[in-house]
Amino acid sequence: MAEKRRKFNAEFPEGAVRIVTETGKPVAQVARDLGINETTPASWVSRARRSAGAGAVGESEELARLRRENAQLKKNVKELGMERDALKRCMILWVK
Repeated sequence: MAEKRRKFNAEFPEGAVRIVTETGKPVAQVARDLGINETTPASWVSRARRSAGAGAVGESEELARLRRENAQLKKNVKELGMERDALKRCMILWVK
């Protein structure tokens, strides 16, 4: 006969994942220590690693976008500075 499914609060899986990642203990050992099936914390750890990997990809894309934007803004500042200098020279010539 199948056992009744246990429900865990949100902190329990986070703690199990933290134990595996920070201590480097095998998932099987952590599962035995917590008294749960080995596949349960393994799925939690793999899900956490996937979400962390997706976050890293998103961050690198964001960094690349910000670098492009920064380069464009620097180019615009340089062009506006040259335009301002040209207008100053024109004003000086006009006043004379």
